[in-house]
Amino acid sequence: MKVYTRKGDDGKTHLFGGRRVAKNAPRIEAYGAVDETNSWLGLLRDVIEDDGLRELLLRIQQEAFVVGAHLATVKPELREKLPAPDEDIVGAMEAAIDRMDADLPPLKTFILPGGHPHASYAHIARTVCRRAERAAVPLLEDDPWVGRYALPFLNRLSDLLFVLARYLVHRRGQKEIPWQPERSQPSA
Repeated sequence: MKVYTRKGDDGKTHLFGGRRVAKNAPRIEAYGAVDETNSWLGLLRDVIEDDGLRELLLRIQQEAFVVGAHLATVKPELREKLPAPDEDIVGAMEAAIDRMDADLPPLKTFILPGGHPHASYAHIARTVCRRAERAAVPLLEDDPWVGRYALPFLNRLSDLLFVLARYLVHRRGQKEIPWQPERSQPSA
């Protein structure tokens, strides 16, 4: 099978089920941002050493493909041909957030992304995930599945990535950098 088909050279692509849409259609934007998030998750999984976190990230990556496939599908009857969403993944992410958060100092201020390269990757993944979440919101009106499953998955994933970034900084013995709003004000 060839990778290229030349069918997208006109700026359009097919949704699962055959409908042709512009490559910047809201549904394409949503599952494209999920795909981009998944790539950052892969990078994170490649660099962190904790086997439990690596296993969780792999599970989340698998589920992100399911979410992307469902976002690429307009017809409910076609969704039945797709892998069913993992109804337990949101709970697994919440449990991981709670475990990591228990080891962290209380958050008293906004923090700047950074502190360690691995944490920076988690912050980038978090911001891309938030974009995926924002891109999925316009689909709610026509697709209740988005609100029942995709948005909770993306929302919890971005929470997990924020806590993971903090956790990675903390485990490396590095310091979080607090946002100092007074330094952000222009001089008189």
